[in-house]
Amino acid sequence: MSCMNGVLSLNRVLSVWVIEMINNPLSIAPMMDRTDRHYRYFMRQISRRVLLYTEMITSQAIINGDRYKLLDFSYEEKPLVLQIGGDNHTLLAECAKIGVDWGYDAINLNIGCHSPRVQSGNFGACLMTQPELVATAVEAMTQAVDIPVTVKHRIGVDECDRYEDMVNFVRIVADAGCTNFSVHARKAWLQGLSPKENRNVPPLRYEAVYRLKQDFPHLFIEINGGITNIFQVKEHLKSVDAVMVGRAAYDRPYIFATVDRDIYGEDVTPKTRNQIVEAMLPYIEHQVSKGTRLNSISRHMLQLFAEQPGTKAWKRYISQNAHLQGADAMTISKALAEVVLNKSDRI
Repeated sequence: MSCMNGVLSLNRVLSVWVIEMINNPLSIAPMMDRTDRHYRYFMRQISRRVLLYTEMITSQAIINGDRYKLLDFSYEEKPLVLQIGGDNHTLLAECAKIGVDWGYDAINLNIGCHSPRVQSGNFGACLMTQPELVATAVEAMTQAVDIPVTVKHRIGVDECDRYEDMVNFVRIVADAGCTNFSVHARKAWLQGLSPKENRNVPPLRYEAVYRLKQDFPHLFIEINGGITNIFQVKEHLKSVDAVMVGRAAYDRPYIFATVDRDIYGEDVTPKTRNQIVEAMLPYIEHQVSKGTRLNSISRHMLQLFAEQPGTKAWKRYISQNAHLQGADAMTISKALAEVVLNKSDRI
């Protein structure tokens, strides 16, 4: 009996630890064709603490596809959330179990994507008008796994964009067992706007997300949309529990260099850009030795020197050489040397 009590106590400790890790004040949004395993490993060299997400993976792909290709990751990427898209609660529950077996720290259900492909499959943002269906999925997933199940959604969709509509959605889904909501502070237009336009055209309504936190103080509310720097992150954290940064994390990744110190309070010195490149070299060498093309990794590193002297030389050298047969870690070392040389020429 004492042994069993010890196991139960350990499980409770692990459960609390996982929840604290997922209830993270800062995350990088899941982005299609962006947040793959190579980008996540790269970002982990910049911040040890920020919460990372996979790209959205459909439930059908997980059930029927190449799981190693879709789901595998390096331990260094954790804490890491698997984002799933789908509307069939049985398949979603099975995918959640697969995610647990693969070692993910949480499962996130996508109720925010607005692409035509997603709409034709009846998942993503269009499910905001079907909160009971989302609730059924969340309940099935939470019953299937012992890690957090979270939801990422918009503030509204099409004409269903009143604050009261979002409150109704959140209340129904929360009653099904979800306690963690990531809210993109723009509505989605399912017809008439492209996916790119849906990220920029509908106006941001941060106040609606702030109000949601006030009305649901027991829920963990994260805000997303149009956030481009750490100063804005700190301002949002005065009103909500967490902040999710999207495109800025890809276009200017080095803005995350200080977050372990400035957001998480760690006594650490941020790595320089050169140190980040050097930290990537063993990973690149390992991946290339397994058959990964260098440009699959290096494309995520192109913006490391954004707005800095030498950034053009860095991007030019990688763009011209990373796709060539035999390109490896030495190629990146030479690109870094181009940056140093370019800076020296300017002095």
